[in-house]
Amino acid sequence: SDAELQIERRFVPDECPRTVRSGDFVRYHYVGTFPDGQKFDSSYDRDSTFNVFVGKGQLITGMDQALVGMCVNERRFVKIPPKLAYGSEGVSGVIPPNSVLHFDVLLMDIWNSEDQVQIHTYFKPPSCPRTIQVSDFVRYHYNGTFLDGTLFDSSHNRMKTYDTYVGIGWLIPGMDKGLLGMCVGEKRIITIPPFLAYGEDGDGKDIPGQASLVFDVALLDLHNPKDSISIENKVVPENCERISQSGDFLRYHYNGTLLDGTLFDSSYSRNRTFDTYIGQGYVIPGMDEGLLGVCIGEKRRIVVPPHLGYGEEGRGNIPGSAVLVFDIHVIDFHNPSDSISITSHYKPPDCSVLSKKGDYLKYHYNASLLDGTLLDSTWNLGKTYNIVLGSGQVVLGMDMGLREMCVGEKRTVIIPPHLGYGEAGVDGEVPGSAVLVFDIELLELVAGLPEGYMFIWNGEVSPNLFEEIDKDGNGEVLLEEFSEYIHAQVASGKGKLAPGFDAELIVKNMFTNQDRNGDGRVTAEEFKLKDQEAKHDEL
Repeated sequence: SDAELQIERRFVPDECPRTVRSGDFVRYHYVGTFPDGQKFDSSYDRDSTFNVFVGKGQLITGMDQALVGMCVNERRFVKIPPKLAYGSEGVSGVIPPNSVLHFDVLLMDIWNSEDQVQIHTYFKPPSCPRTIQVSDFVRYHYNGTFLDGTLFDSSHNRMKTYDTYVGIGWLIPGMDKGLLGMCVGEKRIITIPPFLAYGEDGDGKDIPGQASLVFDVALLDLHNPKDSISIENKVVPENCERISQSGDFLRYHYNGTLLDGTLFDSSYSRNRTFDTYIGQGYVIPGMDEGLLGVCIGEKRRIVVPPHLGYGEEGRGNIPGSAVLVFDIHVIDFHNPSDSISITSHYKPPDCSVLSKKGDYLKYHYNASLLDGTLLDSTWNLGKTYNIVLGSGQVVLGMDMGLREMCVGEKRTVIIPPHLGYGEAGVDGEVPGSAVLVFDIELLELVAGLPEGYMFIWNGEVSPNLFEEIDKDGNGEVLLEEFSEYIHAQVASGKGKLAPGFDAELIVKNMFTNQDRNGDGRVTAEEFKLKDQEAKHDEL
């Protein structure tokens, strides 16, 4: 009957974690009408909710009763009899005496002075090595809504994280408390009563006074200004003869990610190692430190706080104040002062004849990088590699590594890049600044000539040498006569040409050096032996 309070629940939300109780503070919208439909008041017209405590005499009795049990976003149609409204007196000029009042009520917000921050974690990563503590600096995304779900702010819409210190007064008190204990990657909903948010006055812009706030937060990053780098050794080789030191030159692969796993850079995508000196400021301070003490072949994770990375400004696609995670794989390293390293694995019982400059060598090898990547192999080609030692036919490190070696010996020679192919490498074959490993087996050694000689006599030199070469006795020697004579001496064992070189070219050079006037013929006056002409290497 019109004498009793009537409540019609026109809409009830599916989720209703809490209902209005006496003593709660509520914010609601309403339209007030008389039974004939005439409107006498509306909060919508004032563009402001009605904010009040329930059950404390701040409302007419009927509304105090009608609001109890309501959910946020619930809509009720309420008929209030005069005895529970303004009675026989009414409100002058607004509510006639003995008026029945109709209210269409939509509840927007509810809180109690005893409320605390409410936290609901709906995702937590499997690994959580560290959580937010007071004085930590965090980067997070959020959606900020009122209790009714109305969005008032979003970092996602700005496409930029919210970056701040926690627990030192940079945030509203409820947010300071609600973020504590979060893991990177965690997602939680933080509900904050207004007295721990923006209170009676709101923020003066988007947040009204006495508004409860709901923040849906995803934590992306976390560090403390006192943090140093952290290192997680993931794979350490069993054999580690040497660890990296300041001043070494490293080649390594890496994936660079943010703490939430977002990839910002990768050497693998470029199919090329990152090559740098360490401990000398060529890389960010955190990496300079994190790359010290590594083994060749080691894999480790280096976590770099922003003050040891790219700081508050960031760089490129690295946000400001971002913690960086580098998963590295060390391919090789060396020091510019390094020489070659030789390890002999096998020497035959008779190892008295050792290779020296000028010797002609035939050997097999496997060439690889320090990580085991095969570059080349004479065994695979089925033929030896042949050189004259000390003649510049191989890189300097290989020339050094083949010395004092006997036939049948097997050794491993490690060559730093400055004694190998240097910073440039060999396009498509040897990476720049690569340390090389050669597994060598010497198969044949032909002794070379003394330094400075391309031809020697094995016995006494004929006192009539010119006459022997000048077979037709015309007093001059042509190239054909000279070449025929030298080759005959080599064939008989009386003479020897330097092994490993083009014999015809050697003979031609010998002849040219004797042909003082360059007329294509050598006379007795022009002809001299080496001991007679110290500046020439022939005869």
